[in-house]
Amino acid sequence: MYKKEYSEYVLKYSREYNVDENLVYAVIKAESNFNPNAKSSKNAIGLMQLLDTTAKDVARRIDIQILDDELHEKLQDVDLNINLGTKYLSILIDRYQNAEIALTAYNAGIGTVDNWIEKGIIKSDGSDVENIPYKETNNYVRKILRDYKIYSSLV
Repeated sequence: MYKKEYSEYVLKYSREYNVDENLVYAVIKAESNFNPNAKSSKNAIGLMQLLDTTAKDVARRIDIQILDDELHEKLQDVDLNINLGTKYLSILIDRYQNAEIALTAYNAGIGTVDNWIEKGIIKSDGSDVENIPYKETNNYVRKILRDYKIYSSLV
């Protein structure tokens, strides 16, 4: 049930970008349940369910060139998807300084999360994630935090 597939890539990029490997596994489990061909109704693609704009932005930051017409196909590549998804997680963790708010932004978007923090709907320290107003995002963050604990406890 708690798979650790694609460990060579998860370990490589979690170390490279300083993100806990168990958090990456929990995100992959929540986003695609380890299906590299997963595609959401919002056109998020691959194991870590990356949107085109996010994938292109992160790829640019780490000097990976992806042509628009090959983006969807490339995002199904396990190595590239885990690379970009883990780098994006690291960007969010650096920005918010905690995993709870980083996960919230991974799901709801940076602009939305910044707005919630600015309005006092949620705290920037992640101590009140139960107040996340989007039900889907609220459940998403709770699920990943639960799975992260489980992955962390596995030997």
